[in-house]
Amino acid sequence: MFNRDRWREILEVLTSNVGRTILTAFGVCWGIFILIVLLAAGKGFENGIRADFGDIATNTMFMWTRRTTKPYEGLPKDRSFEFKVSDVQAIWDNVPNLRFVSPRNHQGGTGGGNNVVRGIRTGAYSVYGDYPEIINQDPMTITSGRFLNYNDINERRKVAVIGRGVLNDLYEKDEEYLGTYIKIQGVNFMVIGSYKKNSNDGNGEDSQKEIFVPFTAFSQAFNRGEDVGWMAITAKDGSSISKLKDNIINVMRERHKVHPEDKRAIGYFDLYEQYNRVESLFVGLKAIAYIVGIMVLLSGIIGVSNIMLIVVKERTKEIGIRRALGEQPWSIKKQILMESIFLTIISGMVGIIFGSLVIYGINSLLDSVGPVDMFINPNVSVGVVSGALMILMISGLLAGFIPANSAIRVRPIEALRTE
Repeated sequence: MFNRDRWREILEVLTSNVGRTILTAFGVCWGIFILIVLLAAGKGFENGIRADFGDIATNTMFMWTRRTTKPYEGLPKDRSFEFKVSDVQAIWDNVPNLRFVSPRNHQGGTGGGNNVVRGIRTGAYSVYGDYPEIINQDPMTITSGRFLNYNDINERRKVAVIGRGVLNDLYEKDEEYLGTYIKIQGVNFMVIGSYKKNSNDGNGEDSQKEIFVPFTAFSQAFNRGEDVGWMAITAKDGSSISKLKDNIINVMRERHKVHPEDKRAIGYFDLYEQYNRVESLFVGLKAIAYIVGIMVLLSGIIGVSNIMLIVVKERTKEIGIRRALGEQPWSIKKQILMESIFLTIISGMVGIIFGSLVIYGINSLLDSVGPVDMFINPNVSVGVVSGALMILMISGLLAGFIPANSAIRVRPIEALRTE
């Protein structure tokens, strides 16, 4: 391996026909380049889709009521009904392995009329009546003050946690806002904290323009009584909300006298099921990238093997002389293998370098133009690069194996007669 004469011979062989060497190396270089770029692109799509999910707890389902489609127990079809606060305890009592059951209410939104006032400033914001657990299901960073707690719930405190977007709209820059009041639909709420959410849509303005108030204060202030708009239900780690979903819905059907076969009366969105589908998509994209990249790389390796066979053919007389002078077959075989591995690794390294430059260029472009939906920070890990190098070493060994065996099979006397 550290024989200077051996390496000088390798370089002489590879530079004796530069054009042929470059064309041979291009196949390997292109194969590893395609592999790196495809894996980076797949990672970029994965990052973008994961960002759409944000930090929300993925083992979660959302459930709400709709009109019934079947009569049941003397009640007509096309009947509307509402979840109640007591339904929360019923779910806890009848469904095991749950981590959070959060009733929620909502009013307003950025697309509606102005529903929040502070002084002479107004705005249209989504206002949620929530329990403290919601911060674990829809995570946010508290940038100042605090989030809701159970003292707020039990005492029906009219307090609010506002998003950075609300803060920027209703307050001057650097103005103190903790302890001040905003008026939501004519009812005063004291600001006790602010939050910021991670988002994929630039600054995520819609997700920053939300206001969270205690569920009980929301119900009292806006005359919701015991009604619940919808529920966010999260299963414990190790349990699938998708498997608990039917049990939860059946409990609600029974409590609200909904026909057991009425599939439309209770609506739901299974985030865990959707997330698993996305995970399967990620696996598929990665598999396609590996298959395409390795197939292209394989074509380059076959090219290396063919060229090495030609090189061995051209050096038949030289090999015969070396054999006649007593050089061992393994020494000649090792020489051919080293030439093949060296050519393959150098070619692959060039492909990795060009692939890295392309990825760097794409990331620089994304940084300059801003976030692109569903495509964020394409990259490959060190493990992928290490794996690519390992593939190259094995490929170079395989590419040189047949030519090396061909070289040592030639008998010295026959090699010497070759012109």
